[in-house]
Amino acid sequence: MASVVEMVPPSVAGGMLRGVFALPDAVKRLIVGAPVRRDGQRLALDAQLLLTMMRLEGERRLAGGTVEAARAGLARSTVYLPKAPARPVAARSVDAGGVPARLYTPEGLPEGSPLLVFYHGGGWVIGDIGTHDTVCRYLAVHAEVRVLSAEYRLAPEHPYPAAPDDALAAYEHAVAHAADLGADPTAIAVGGDSAGGNLAAVVGVLAERRPDFALLFYPATDLSGRRRSRSLFAEGFYLTDADMDWFGDHYCPEERRAEVKASPMLADDLTGFPPTYLATAGFDPLRDEGEEFAKRLEKAGVPVAVRRQEDLIHGFANMWSLGGRFREALSEAAGALRTGLYAGPRGDG
Repeated sequence: MASVVEMVPPSVAGGMLRGVFALPDAVKRLIVGAPVRRDGQRLALDAQLLLTMMRLEGERRLAGGTVEAARAGLARSTVYLPKAPARPVAARSVDAGGVPARLYTPEGLPEGSPLLVFYHGGGWVIGDIGTHDTVCRYLAVHAEVRVLSAEYRLAPEHPYPAAPDDALAAYEHAVAHAADLGADPTAIAVGGDSAGGNLAAVVGVLAERRPDFALLFYPATDLSGRRRSRSLFAEGFYLTDADMDWFGDHYCPEERRAEVKASPMLADDLTGFPPTYLATAGFDPLRDEGEEFAKRLEKAGVPVAVRRQEDLIHGFANMWSLGGRFREALSEAAGALRTGLYAGPRGDG
């Protein structure tokens, strides 16, 4: 039987959700109760409110059950949140070396702009161009870049290494056909969130012509091991430890998880990885491996800015339209991308 929230039109449910987030902070605090603290961190009021609303609506899991149900659940949840940036963005479908993709171009952006090749999150199993449409539009507008969002193949229909192979193919196409995309061939970044951050990191390690910048949101960087944050935030903060097991089991067999295409953290040499902005969330099972990857980059001499949004949860980039801390965090990342591509070194040949 469908839940009550599933019977409400998404546009109505989305309006109700945004209305709740527009309430005064004092009212929000009455709704959510006492602040949540863990590991020396205090959960943002906005994040606590969103988690409370999820529980009231039945707390659908991000993963688990059938693949089809998980995909439908994520697709439905994104309908509640869309809010396009004020500046119009043109979007068109392109073929990125055999990989379906969508090219976003903000109105008025001149030819020869920097380009971000973006990979969506979703544990390599769920998510698509549509679920991350508003994130790409936001980054395009606020970083003043074109964005090429790649529709890489998903597991379990297309298990590892289909996703990283597609990620590399889309990036290589962007490099070879930058002019056709209206982009500057010396200013091409890779980026993504969660599983997409993993794919962007793989491209940063393995691409023959390294990207000029990497924008990584709470990336999965080592599928072969566990860190402390997976236990600290195993339940109750959107992405769970059980979700991560479900994604991993659908994506990559255990005996291959130490390969660099699955776990870029385990590359022997990270020298030459592009300058990087890496954002983690404080209340996220993936927090520690993302920050460990940043430390490895630093040791390899890579310019890296690691930013722990310590009061937020996994997936905050997709939540930007709720405003508050979610929007602040994505705005900061967009600024880092713009600075990195417009002021940073261009290309390594």
